[in-house]
Amino acid sequence: MPTLVDTHCHLADPAFEADVGEVVSRMAAAGVARAVVIGESPEASERALALVDRFGSLSATAGVHPHEAHRWSPELAAWLATTLEDPRVVAAGEMGLDYHYDHSPRDRQRVAFEAQLELARRAGKPAVIHAREADDDVATVLENHPGVVAVMHSFSSGPELLERAVRLGHYVSLSGMITFKSWRLDSAIRAVPLERLLVETDAPYLAPVPHRGKRNEPAFTRATAERLAGVLGRSFEEIAEATTATAVRVFGARLQSD
Repeated sequence: MPTLVDTHCHLADPAFEADVGEVVSRMAAAGVARAVVIGESPEASERALALVDRFGSLSATAGVHPHEAHRWSPELAAWLATTLEDPRVVAAGEMGLDYHYDHSPRDRQRVAFEAQLELARRAGKPAVIHAREADDDVATVLENHPGVVAVMHSFSSGPELLERAVRLGHYVSLSGMITFKSWRLDSAIRAVPLERLLVETDAPYLAPVPHRGKRNEPAFTRATAERLAGVLGRSFEEIAEATTATAVRVFGARLQSD
C-alpha cells in the first residue's frame, strides 16, 4: 500500500483523549505511515510530545498560534528556543496571523510571528504557518525572513500569497478543504510544483468528503490525496510517493516510513 504522511493534525486535542490509540491504529491501517502532531501552545506541545513517546509513528511541533499570541513573552521565547532543540520536535509552529477572529491584537500577532520565525531559523527547523484573512502581511513577514523554510498549512488563501510563498521556496499543505463543494482554488494548486505540495488533515477539523460532519483523523489523509491526484491528473500512487518524499525533505529523516 502506498504510504502517506499527515503533516498537520491535532491529536493532542481533547477530542482524541478517549481513543487516541484506536485513531493511531486506523491511521496505520489506512496507509498513513506518519503524522505530525501540532503544538499550538506550550500546553499542547507538551501533550504532543507525550503522544510521540507513546507512538513511534508520530512527531511533534512546538509553537504559539496567533490566537495565543497575546501570551508571547521573553519566557515563552526561551521555552520555544529550548523545545526546538528536542529531536522529537520537527518544526516550529503553528504560528502566523489570523485577522478573522482577532483573538490576539494584530500587533501582538506580528511580534510573536516574527520572533518565532527567527527561532525556527536558529534551530534549523521549518515553520508551520497559519494564515487567515492576512495574506499580504503574512507574505511580507515571510519575505523579511528569507532564512526560514515555511509550510503554508491548510492553504485556502488567495493566489497572490500562494505565488509569493512558492517564489520564496516555501511549501503548500492541502487539507480536506480541497474536497469541499465550496473549494475554488484548483487552478492555484496546479500552479504549484508537485515537489512543493504536502497533504494534511488538520484533525479533528475539516474532515474531507465523504467524512464531512465527522471528527477528522489522520486515516482520512487518503481522501485528500485522492482528490489532489484528480486535480493534478496523476495517479494516487504518484501523489503518495511525491508528498511523502517532500514531507521527509521538509521535516527530516524522522518522517521516513519504516
